[in-house]
Amino acid sequence: MKTRNLKPKFEPPSLVEENGLNAKGYRLIAGVDEAGRGALAGPVVAAAVILPQSPDFPWLKSVRDSKETPPARRELLFDLIKQEAIAVSVGIIAPQTIDVVGILNATKIAMCHAVEQLDCPPDFLLIDFLRLPQLRISQKPIVHGDKICLSIACASIIAKVTRDRIMVELDQIHPGYDLANHKGYGTRHHVSCLHQHGPSPIHRRSFAPVREAARLP
Repeated sequence: MKTRNLKPKFEPPSLVEENGLNAKGYRLIAGVDEAGRGALAGPVVAAAVILPQSPDFPWLKSVRDSKETPPARRELLFDLIKQEAIAVSVGIIAPQTIDVVGILNATKIAMCHAVEQLDCPPDFLLIDFLRLPQLRISQKPIVHGDKICLSIACASIIAKVTRDRIMVELDQIHPGYDLANHKGYGTRHHVSCLHQHGPSPIHRRSFAPVREAARLP
């Protein structure tokens, strides 16, 4: 009998990691996450968010990984996070750079830029999955961090909404690909548009579906 490959279930994101670090003396803890790593077009965007210690904002109960949050709620939470957090910043890496350095390195660079641009330098980083050895800051990579850690989940929302807005603007500059709808991800419709029109200047030519559409070697 075959068993289903069920996705793991998670409790809502919590402050367990942040509270444990507070108890050790850390005060400015930044959650770090990215959006757009798997897209075929547009930038990769990272965000860093420092929440107050022991925050009790009612809206925090609604925070989830951005991929599990409806767009309208993401927009609302985006504004609330920017309003109530101690510091919020983003790092944006263009598709041309992604093609040169690779998506993993580009993601790390975006994360580093986000951390470095925070108004308050953090003394600890909680990062979704990745480690940033370039930064001399104490840090902890957390698998599924955007699902279980509140600071990282907040960063995922900031990164996602920021990137979605960029893709809506790029749709006006590069029509014909429906970027405002799929945000540059490899949907069947997007791939069909790629084969019809060829890659635009903001497509990632190092990604296989884009190379195939452009008949690149």
